[in-house]
Amino acid sequence: MDILYALEKIRTPFWNGVMSAVTQLGGEVIFIVAAVVVFWCVSKWEGYYLMTIAFCGTVLNQFLKLICRVPRPWVRDPNFTIVESARAEATGYSFPSGHTQNAIGLFGGMARWGGRRWVRLGLTALALVIAFSRMYLGVHTPADVGVSLVLAAALVLGLYPLMRRAQEKPRYMGYVLAAMLVVSGAFVVFVEAYGFSADTDAENLASGIGNAWKMLGAVAGMTLAWLLDRRYIHFETQAVWWVQVIKVAVGMALLLAIKSGLKAPLLALLGHEGLAGGVRYFLLVLVAGAVWPLVFRPMSKWGKGKK
Repeated sequence: MDILYALEKIRTPFWNGVMSAVTQLGGEVIFIVAAVVVFWCVSKWEGYYLMTIAFCGTVLNQFLKLICRVPRPWVRDPNFTIVESARAEATGYSFPSGHTQNAIGLFGGMARWGGRRWVRLGLTALALVIAFSRMYLGVHTPADVGVSLVLAAALVLGLYPLMRRAQEKPRYMGYVLAAMLVVSGAFVVFVEAYGFSADTDAENLASGIGNAWKMLGAVAGMTLAWLLDRRYIHFETQAVWWVQVIKVAVGMALLLAIKSGLKAPLLALLGHEGLAGGVRYFLLVLVAGAVWPLVFRPMSKWGKGKK
Protein backbone atom coordinates (compact mmCIF):
# COMPACT_ATOMS: atom_id res chain seq x y z
CA MET A 1 0.00 0.00 0.00
CA ASP A 2 2.98 2.34 0.40
CA ILE A 3 3.26 2.83 -3.36
CA LEU A 4 -0.45 3.54 -3.67
CA TYR A 5 -0.26 6.13 -0.89
CA ALA A 6 2.69 7.77 -2.66
CA LEU A 7 0.70 7.94 -5.91
CA GLU A 8 -2.31 9.28 -4.02
CA LYS A 9 -0.24 12.27 -2.89
CA ILE A 10 0.77 13.32 -6.41
CA ARG A 11 -2.68 13.13 -8.00
CA THR A 12 -4.00 16.24 -9.73
CA PRO A 13 -7.36 16.85 -11.46
CA PHE A 14 -5.61 16.97 -14.84
CA TRP A 15 -3.79 13.66 -14.45
CA ASN A 16 -6.86 12.09 -12.87
CA GLY A 17 -8.71 12.83 -16.10
CA VAL A 18 -5.86 11.58 -18.28
CA MET A 19 -5.44 8.33 -16.39
CA SER A 20 -9.19 7.77 -16.26
CA ALA A 21 -9.27 8.03 -20.07
CA VAL A 22 -6.17 5.90 -20.59
CA THR A 23 -7.41 3.10 -18.33
CA GLN A 24 -10.49 2.65 -20.54
CA LEU A 25 -8.20 1.24 -23.24
CA GLY A 26 -7.68 -1.81 -21.04
CA GLY A 27 -11.36 -2.67 -20.98
CA GLU A 28 -12.82 -5.91 -22.30
CA VAL A 29 -14.86 -4.16 -24.99
CA ILE A 30 -11.77 -2.45 -26.46
CA PHE A 31 -9.98 -5.81 -26.63
CA ILE A 32 -12.89 -7.51 -28.37
CA VAL A 33 -13.47 -4.71 -30.88
CA ALA A 34 -9.76 -4.40 -31.73
CA ALA A 35 -9.30 -8.16 -32.15
CA VAL A 36 -12.36 -8.43 -34.40
CA VAL A 37 -11.28 -5.48 -36.56
CA VAL A 38 -7.84 -7.01 -36.96
CA PHE A 39 -9.45 -10.35 -37.86
CA TRP A 40 -11.75 -8.78 -40.47
CA CYS A 41 -9.47 -6.18 -42.01
CA VAL A 42 -5.79 -6.84 -41.27
CA SER A 43 -4.86 -10.49 -40.70
CA LYS A 44 -6.97 -13.51 -39.83
CA TRP A 45 -4.07 -15.17 -38.06
CA GLU A 46 -3.23 -12.12 -35.99
CA GLY A 47 -6.92 -12.00 -35.07
CA TYR A 48 -6.83 -15.66 -34.01
CA TYR A 49 -3.69 -14.92 -32.01
CA LEU A 50 -5.29 -12.00 -30.14
CA MET A 51 -8.51 -13.89 -29.48
CA THR A 52 -6.58 -16.89 -28.17
CA ILE A 53 -4.68 -14.61 -25.80
CA ALA A 54 -7.99 -13.12 -24.66
CA PHE A 55 -9.68 -16.46 -24.02
CA CYS A 56 -6.73 -18.02 -22.19
CA GLY A 57 -6.13 -14.84 -20.21
CA THR A 58 -9.76 -14.51 -19.13
CA VAL A 59 -9.98 -18.08 -17.85
CA LEU A 60 -6.70 -17.71 -15.95
CA ASN A 61 -7.67 -14.30 -14.54
CA GLN A 62 -11.11 -15.44 -13.38
CA PHE A 63 -9.70 -18.62 -11.83
CA LEU A 64 -7.15 -16.66 -9.78
CA LYS A 65 -9.74 -14.10 -8.68
CA LEU A 66 -12.02 -16.79 -7.31
CA ILE A 67 -9.24 -18.81 -5.68
CA CYS A 68 -7.35 -15.90 -4.10
CA ARG A 69 -10.35 -13.61 -3.36
CA VAL A 70 -8.23 -10.51 -2.66
CA PRO A 71 -10.34 -7.42 -1.83
CA ARG A 72 -9.81 -4.05 -3.50
CA PRO A 73 -7.25 -1.64 -1.93
CA TRP A 74 -9.85 0.70 -0.39
CA VAL A 75 -11.61 -2.30 1.17
CA ARG A 76 -8.37 -3.57 2.69
CA ASP A 77 -7.50 -0.08 3.97
CA PRO A 78 -10.54 2.19 4.57
CA ASN A 79 -8.23 5.20 4.97
CA PHE A 80 -7.12 4.93 1.36
CA THR A 81 -9.01 6.91 -1.29
CA ILE A 82 -9.33 6.23 -5.01
CA VAL A 83 -10.14 8.40 -8.00
CA GLU A 84 -13.94 8.23 -7.89
CA SER A 85 -14.39 8.08 -11.67
CA ALA A 86 -12.69 4.65 -11.62
CA ARG A 87 -14.95 3.15 -8.96
CA ALA A 88 -17.84 2.14 -11.23
CA GLU A 89 -15.75 -0.30 -13.28
CA ALA A 90 -13.58 -1.48 -10.37
CA THR A 91 -15.86 -4.36 -9.48
CA GLY A 92 -15.01 -7.86 -8.38
CA TYR A 93 -11.92 -9.07 -6.61
CA SER A 94 -8.69 -7.16 -6.99
CA PHE A 95 -6.10 -9.84 -7.79
CA PRO A 96 -5.04 -10.07 -10.55
CA SER A 97 -5.78 -6.95 -12.60
CA GLY A 98 -8.03 -7.65 -15.57
CA HIS A 99 -7.35 -4.28 -17.23
CA THR A 100 -3.61 -4.86 -17.06
CA GLN A 101 -3.98 -8.33 -18.51
CA ASN A 102 -6.17 -7.00 -21.34
CA ALA A 103 -3.75 -4.17 -22.11
CA ILE A 104 -0.64 -6.36 -22.26
CA GLY A 105 -2.52 -9.05 -24.15
CA LEU A 106 -3.96 -6.71 -26.79
CA PHE A 107 -1.26 -4.12 -27.35
CA GLY A 108 1.60 -6.44 -26.48
CA GLY A 109 0.16 -9.07 -28.80
CA MET A 110 -0.16 -6.56 -31.63
CA ALA A 111 3.42 -5.45 -31.06
CA ARG A 112 4.70 -9.03 -30.99
CA TRP A 113 2.94 -10.02 -34.22
CA GLY A 114 4.83 -7.44 -36.25
CA GLY A 115 4.95 -3.94 -37.68
CA ARG A 116 7.36 -1.04 -37.74
CA ARG A 117 9.65 -0.69 -34.78
CA TRP A 118 8.25 2.66 -33.65
CA VAL A 119 4.71 1.25 -33.76
CA ARG A 120 5.74 -1.75 -31.67
CA LEU A 121 7.48 0.46 -29.14
CA GLY A 122 4.45 2.74 -29.00
CA LEU A 123 2.06 -0.16 -28.42
CA THR A 124 4.27 -1.58 -25.68
CA ALA A 125 4.53 1.81 -23.99
CA LEU A 126 0.75 2.26 -24.15
CA ALA A 127 0.20 -1.14 -22.51
CA LEU A 128 2.56 -0.21 -19.67
CA VAL A 129 0.88 3.18 -19.15
CA ILE A 130 -2.50 1.46 -18.90
CA ALA A 131 -1.05 -0.89 -16.30
CA PHE A 132 0.34 2.08 -14.36
CA SER A 133 -3.03 3.85 -14.53
CA ARG A 134 -4.62 1.07 -12.46
CA MET A 135 -2.29 1.88 -9.56
CA TYR A 136 -2.52 5.65 -10.05
CA LEU A 137 -6.32 5.49 -9.85
CA GLY A 138 -6.01 3.37 -6.71
CA VAL A 139 -8.04 0.39 -7.91
CA HIS A 140 -5.18 -2.15 -7.91
CA THR A 141 -2.02 -2.78 -5.92
CA PRO A 142 1.42 -3.28 -7.50
CA ALA A 143 1.03 -7.03 -6.84
CA ASP A 144 -2.26 -7.10 -8.76
CA VAL A 145 -0.70 -5.28 -11.69
CA GLY A 146 2.68 -7.00 -11.62
CA VAL A 147 1.31 -10.55 -11.63
CA SER A 148 -1.13 -9.72 -14.43
CA LEU A 149 1.65 -8.16 -16.45
CA VAL A 150 3.80 -11.28 -16.11
CA LEU A 151 0.93 -13.65 -16.91
CA ALA A 152 -0.20 -11.69 -19.95
CA ALA A 153 3.37 -11.32 -21.24
CA ALA A 154 3.84 -15.08 -20.86
CA LEU A 155 0.74 -15.68 -22.96
CA VAL A 156 1.86 -13.17 -25.60
CA LEU A 157 5.31 -14.74 -25.90
CA GLY A 158 4.28 -18.35 -25.35
CA LEU A 159 1.39 -18.41 -27.81
CA TYR A 160 3.24 -16.51 -30.55
CA PRO A 161 5.39 -19.38 -31.92
CA LEU A 162 2.46 -21.77 -31.62
CA MET A 163 0.18 -19.47 -33.63
CA ARG A 164 2.89 -18.87 -36.23
CA ARG A 165 3.22 -22.63 -36.59
CA ALA A 166 -0.56 -22.87 -36.95
CA GLN A 167 -0.42 -20.25 -39.70
CA GLU A 168 1.96 -22.49 -41.63
CA LYS A 169 0.23 -25.76 -40.71
CA PRO A 170 -3.46 -25.10 -39.93
CA ARG A 171 -3.95 -28.43 -38.16
CA TYR A 172 -2.04 -26.94 -35.22
CA MET A 173 -4.87 -24.45 -34.82
CA GLY A 174 -7.16 -27.41 -34.36
CA TYR A 175 -4.95 -28.62 -31.51
CA VAL A 176 -5.02 -25.17 -29.91
CA LEU A 177 -8.80 -24.94 -30.14
CA ALA A 178 -9.26 -28.46 -28.79
CA ALA A 179 -7.10 -27.61 -25.78
CA MET A 180 -9.04 -24.40 -25.22
CA LEU A 181 -12.33 -26.29 -25.33
CA VAL A 182 -11.07 -28.74 -22.71
CA VAL A 183 -9.80 -25.95 -20.44
CA SER A 184 -12.97 -23.88 -20.87
CA GLY A 185 -15.15 -26.90 -20.13
CA ALA A 186 -13.08 -27.77 -17.07
CA PHE A 187 -13.43 -24.19 -15.81
CA VAL A 188 -17.22 -24.38 -16.12
CA VAL A 189 -17.22 -27.62 -14.11
CA PHE A 190 -14.95 -25.98 -11.53
CA VAL A 191 -17.11 -22.89 -10.94
CA GLU A 192 -20.32 -24.93 -10.87
CA ALA A 193 -19.12 -27.79 -8.65
CA TYR A 194 -16.35 -26.42 -6.43
CA GLY A 195 -17.28 -25.88 -2.80
CA PHE A 196 -16.41 -22.21 -2.34
CA SER A 197 -16.11 -21.02 1.25
CA ALA A 198 -18.93 -19.11 2.92
CA ASP A 199 -16.99 -15.83 2.80
CA THR A 200 -16.88 -15.86 -1.01
CA ASP A 201 -18.65 -12.76 -2.30
CA ALA A 202 -21.84 -13.89 -4.07
CA GLU A 203 -21.65 -11.19 -6.73
CA ASN A 204 -18.06 -12.04 -7.59
CA LEU A 205 -18.87 -15.75 -7.73
CA ALA A 206 -21.84 -15.12 -10.01
CA SER A 207 -19.60 -13.05 -12.27
CA GLY A 208 -17.02 -15.83 -12.40
CA ILE A 209 -19.65 -18.43 -13.26
CA GLY A 210 -21.07 -16.21 -15.99
CA ASN A 211 -17.64 -15.57 -17.48
CA ALA A 212 -16.83 -19.30 -17.43
CA TRP A 213 -19.90 -20.11 -19.53
CA LYS A 214 -19.20 -17.18 -21.86
CA MET A 215 -15.66 -18.38 -22.50
CA LEU A 216 -16.86 -21.91 -23.23
CA GLY A 217 -19.40 -20.54 -25.68
CA ALA A 218 -16.88 -18.21 -27.28
CA VAL A 219 -14.29 -20.96 -27.78
CA ALA A 220 -16.95 -23.29 -29.24
CA GLY A 221 -18.01 -20.51 -31.61
CA MET A 222 -14.43 -19.80 -32.59
CA THR A 223 -13.83 -23.50 -33.27
CA LEU A 224 -16.85 -23.83 -35.56
CA ALA A 225 -16.03 -20.53 -37.30
CA TRP A 226 -12.45 -21.65 -37.95
CA LEU A 227 -13.62 -24.97 -39.41
CA LEU A 228 -16.16 -23.25 -41.68
CA ASP A 229 -13.67 -20.69 -42.91
CA ARG A 230 -10.97 -23.28 -43.51
CA ARG A 231 -13.24 -25.58 -45.53
CA TYR A 232 -15.75 -23.31 -47.23
CA ILE A 233 -15.45 -19.54 -46.73
CA HIS A 234 -11.79 -18.52 -47.18
CA PHE A 235 -12.57 -14.83 -46.81
CA GLU A 236 -9.98 -12.15 -47.62
CA THR A 237 -9.09 -9.39 -45.19
CA GLN A 238 -7.80 -6.95 -47.80
CA ALA A 239 -10.14 -4.52 -49.55
CA VAL A 240 -10.37 -0.85 -50.52
CA TRP A 241 -10.75 1.52 -47.59
CA TRP A 242 -14.46 2.24 -47.98
CA VAL A 243 -15.27 -1.47 -48.09
CA GLN A 244 -13.31 -1.91 -44.86
CA VAL A 245 -15.38 0.85 -43.28
CA ILE A 246 -18.59 -0.90 -44.33
CA LYS A 247 -17.29 -4.21 -42.98
CA VAL A 248 -16.54 -2.76 -39.58
CA ALA A 249 -19.55 -0.42 -39.22
CA VAL A 250 -22.22 -2.92 -40.27
CA GLY A 251 -20.47 -5.88 -38.64
CA MET A 252 -20.13 -4.15 -35.27
CA ALA A 253 -23.76 -3.06 -35.39
CA LEU A 254 -24.74 -6.67 -36.03
CA LEU A 255 -22.65 -7.96 -33.13
CA LEU A 256 -24.04 -5.29 -30.81
CA ALA A 257 -27.58 -6.27 -31.78
CA ILE A 258 -26.81 -9.92 -30.96
CA LYS A 259 -25.08 -9.09 -27.68
CA SER A 260 -27.86 -6.83 -26.43
CA GLY A 261 -30.93 -8.18 -28.18
CA LEU A 262 -30.53 -11.88 -27.36
CA LYS A 263 -29.72 -11.56 -23.67
CA ALA A 264 -33.28 -11.51 -22.33
CA PRO A 265 -34.82 -13.95 -24.85
CA LEU A 266 -32.12 -16.57 -24.30
CA LEU A 267 -32.41 -16.27 -20.52
CA ALA A 268 -36.18 -16.69 -20.73
CA LEU A 269 -35.82 -19.68 -23.07
CA LEU A 270 -33.04 -21.53 -21.25
CA GLY A 271 -33.74 -20.49 -17.67
CA HIS A 272 -30.05 -20.59 -16.73
CA GLU A 273 -28.10 -17.34 -16.78
CA GLY A 274 -24.71 -18.98 -17.35
CA LEU A 275 -25.92 -21.23 -20.16
CA ALA A 276 -27.76 -18.32 -21.78
CA GLY A 277 -24.56 -16.27 -21.70
CA GLY A 278 -22.61 -19.14 -23.19
CA VAL A 279 -25.05 -19.55 -26.08
CA ARG A 280 -25.03 -15.79 -26.69
CA TYR A 281 -21.23 -15.66 -26.89
CA PHE A 282 -21.21 -18.76 -29.09
CA LEU A 283 -23.46 -16.94 -31.56
CA LEU A 284 -21.44 -13.72 -31.28
CA VAL A 285 -18.16 -15.40 -32.13
CA LEU A 286 -19.70 -17.60 -34.82
CA VAL A 287 -21.21 -14.56 -36.55
CA ALA A 288 -17.96 -12.58 -36.20
CA GLY A 289 -15.79 -15.47 -37.39
CA ALA A 290 -17.88 -17.06 -40.15
CA VAL A 291 -21.33 -15.65 -40.87
CA TRP A 292 -20.36 -12.01 -41.40
CA PRO A 293 -17.13 -12.93 -43.28
CA LEU A 294 -19.26 -15.07 -45.61
CA VAL A 295 -21.53 -12.09 -46.24
CA PHE A 296 -18.72 -9.61 -46.89
CA ARG A 297 -16.56 -12.01 -48.92
CA PRO A 298 -17.94 -10.68 -52.26
CA MET A 299 -17.37 -7.13 -51.01
CA SER A 300 -13.61 -7.66 -51.11
CA LYS A 301 -13.81 -7.43 -54.90
CA TRP A 302 -15.60 -4.08 -54.88
CA GLY A 303 -13.44 -1.23 -56.09
CA LYS A 304 -10.58 -3.44 -57.27
CA GLY A 305 -9.04 -2.44 -60.56
CA LYS A 306 -10.46 1.08 -60.38
CA LYS A 307 -8.16 4.05 -60.48
